[in-house]
Amino acid sequence: MAVPRSEYLSSVWRDGIFDKKVVFCTGGAGTICSAQVRALVHLGANACIIGRNVEKTERMAKNIATARNGAKVIGIGAVDVRKIEDLEKSVARCVKELGGIDYVIAGAAGNFLAPIEGLSSNAFRTVIEIDTIGSFNTLKATVPELIKSAAKNPNTGTNPSTGGRIIFISATFHFTGMPLQAHVSAAKAGVDAISASAALEFGPRGITSNIITPGPIWGTEGMARLGSRDAEKSGVAFKHVPLQRYGTVKEIADGTVYLFSDAGNYVNGEVLVIDGGDWRSPSGMGGTTTYPDYLLDGSFVRPSAQKAKL
Repeated sequence: MAVPRSEYLSSVWRDGIFDKKVVFCTGGAGTICSAQVRALVHLGANACIIGRNVEKTERMAKNIATARNGAKVIGIGAVDVRKIEDLEKSVARCVKELGGIDYVIAGAAGNFLAPIEGLSSNAFRTVIEIDTIGSFNTLKATVPELIKSAAKNPNTGTNPSTGGRIIFISATFHFTGMPLQAHVSAAKAGVDAISASAALEFGPRGITSNIITPGPIWGTEGMARLGSRDAEKSGVAFKHVPLQRYGTVKEIADGTVYLFSDAGNYVNGEVLVIDGGDWRSPSGMGGTTTYPDYLLDGSFVRPSAQKAKL
């Protein structure tokens, strides 16, 4: 069943702005990344989404393809972003079937709540491998195609249809530090650094590299693991967000369209935080307890649903 446009894309964008473009997205079966890709497909792009779970990834690809008549969306499962050879094979298939790669979204990630004392070295390393090394591998595997796209669709300031762009999905935890998120804070700081370096190294070739940092977003796997249902039901969870609500996947997708469209031609090496101002407001993790009480009184217990599958 097709998802209504209003759930993943604002009405301000003109249809067809991404005609003949191809987007490659790791983590593409997830709630945020699938909305990003769906928006691009609706506006004319074809896509290749990458994931670990074969059935989930292929099913999502078929669903995303309903966003536009005639859209081509490939779902490639059984891909581990920690293995560069997996990504290189996926890139080769994408290029063979869709003709190239113009835009990349590096969105594969892992997260769970854990205090440093309860965080194993293996768990820490695994998050670094998925988020940081996985992002680097995504860039490494796709950049030859991005260079070709940028040369074919030059970023001149007057060309309304440029190519050669990459967006990394990050987080805000490392901006100020965050209890229970040392592993992800370290991983995402690395992702931000990779993007900044890519902007400098590949900018002269016409490629833009930017970060999108989502805040708390309704209906996502991340909030299912990290949020509190009781706090959300009572409204307490929203108190620390200046806009007094969670965001929507549509708002992340709109940011993606902005950065890949003509409107984002001169945006390079930047971090676009889409979180309603959440990161600027100090709060306890999950919004239900007060810092540092939950660290000192033993009240923090990782919910079973948040256990890492490492």
